[in-house]
Amino acid sequence: MKQMDYRYRLADPELGSSELGFLSKCIGEGMISSQGRFVQQFEEEFSAACGAQYGVSVANGTCALHLALETLGVGPGDEVIVPSLTFIATANAVTYTGATPVFADVEPGTLCISPDTIRPRVSPKAKAIIPVHLLGQPCDMPAICGFAKQHRLQVIEDAAEAHGAEVHGQRVGSFGAINCFSFYGNKIITTGEGGMCTTNDAALADRMRLLRGHGMDPNRRYWHSVIGFNYRMTNLQAAVGVAQLPYLNAWIEKRRWVFSRYCELLGSLGNLLYFLEEPQGTRSARWMSTLMLKDPHGRDNLLDYLSEQGIESRPLFWPVHQMPPYKESSKGALAVSEDLSRRGVMLPSHTKLSDEDIKTICNVITAAFAKTESLRRSQAHS
Repeated sequence: MKQMDYRYRLADPELGSSELGFLSKCIGEGMISSQGRFVQQFEEEFSAACGAQYGVSVANGTCALHLALETLGVGPGDEVIVPSLTFIATANAVTYTGATPVFADVEPGTLCISPDTIRPRVSPKAKAIIPVHLLGQPCDMPAICGFAKQHRLQVIEDAAEAHGAEVHGQRVGSFGAINCFSFYGNKIITTGEGGMCTTNDAALADRMRLLRGHGMDPNRRYWHSVIGFNYRMTNLQAAVGVAQLPYLNAWIEKRRWVFSRYCELLGSLGNLLYFLEEPQGTRSARWMSTLMLKDPHGRDNLLDYLSEQGIESRPLFWPVHQMPPYKESSKGALAVSEDLSRRGVMLPSHTKLSDEDIKTICNVITAAFAKTESLRRSQAHS
């Protein structure tokens, strides 16, 4: 089923008159590429919203990860510890540098890495850790940063899905040496494509700005002292981000409400499914409300049934260490990631959902389980 056919979409960005007004200003001023006032404004306002001093905008979230790694000097012979249960871009960005991603398992209640899951993967070659705040749930960053300092490892937050998430009142994007965000169309804040690196280190911010613009010397035009990249965000993208940013807190609250309603309305199915934890001291952005099936064998059937009923959903990510580019180099099984990836179903989670919408979706989920149970009984008596 094509996305346009879905009655209830997985993601549906909020776009309106504010975005249109700022885009019109870009066009009216003739500033549509990477030169323009909205780029700097978005960098300053977004980094401030994260509690970080500096923001460096880029073309997308994968560029943000690659730029962060290059800026920190990660390269051939180095190892970078990443969770296997993540979108593949996290691992690919490491590979782009010539370094090797080393896959760690995740905690079963949060889908996040921790010092306990990282520790077995640390070797003398390890140079950095990329904790991923999966689905908007933040990792235990104080513990991870403390572990990293003890082992002399750099920390790069992958906060692509976690705009505004918090740990003990501190927002993600302010813990690591460099922290990375995505503004893809399904993210909490979107610019269509686009990304951002945040940091509290002025020297790192300057280095990132140099590398993202082909390595051109800021004081000597068209003089290139290093090999850089074309990773710049356009003024058009930044204008959309500036328009979106004032709504960040309200949109997080709405997503948290959507998640809470799923939990409440599906609570009677506790013998069949469960929802992920929000450990004390953390505050999830609830980017994507995700139910976990106690019996993983029914996951694909549920996905198909939801699709038939006009409800878009999707499975959790495949563990990256099981995929062809990384399977041969992976260091054995990661039992938690492999198990949980088969259980997760991401549900419509955007801010346009009404209470009636969520009730309808939950009724369909309940009917799906009833249908499965009826079929099971029929087969048992045949």
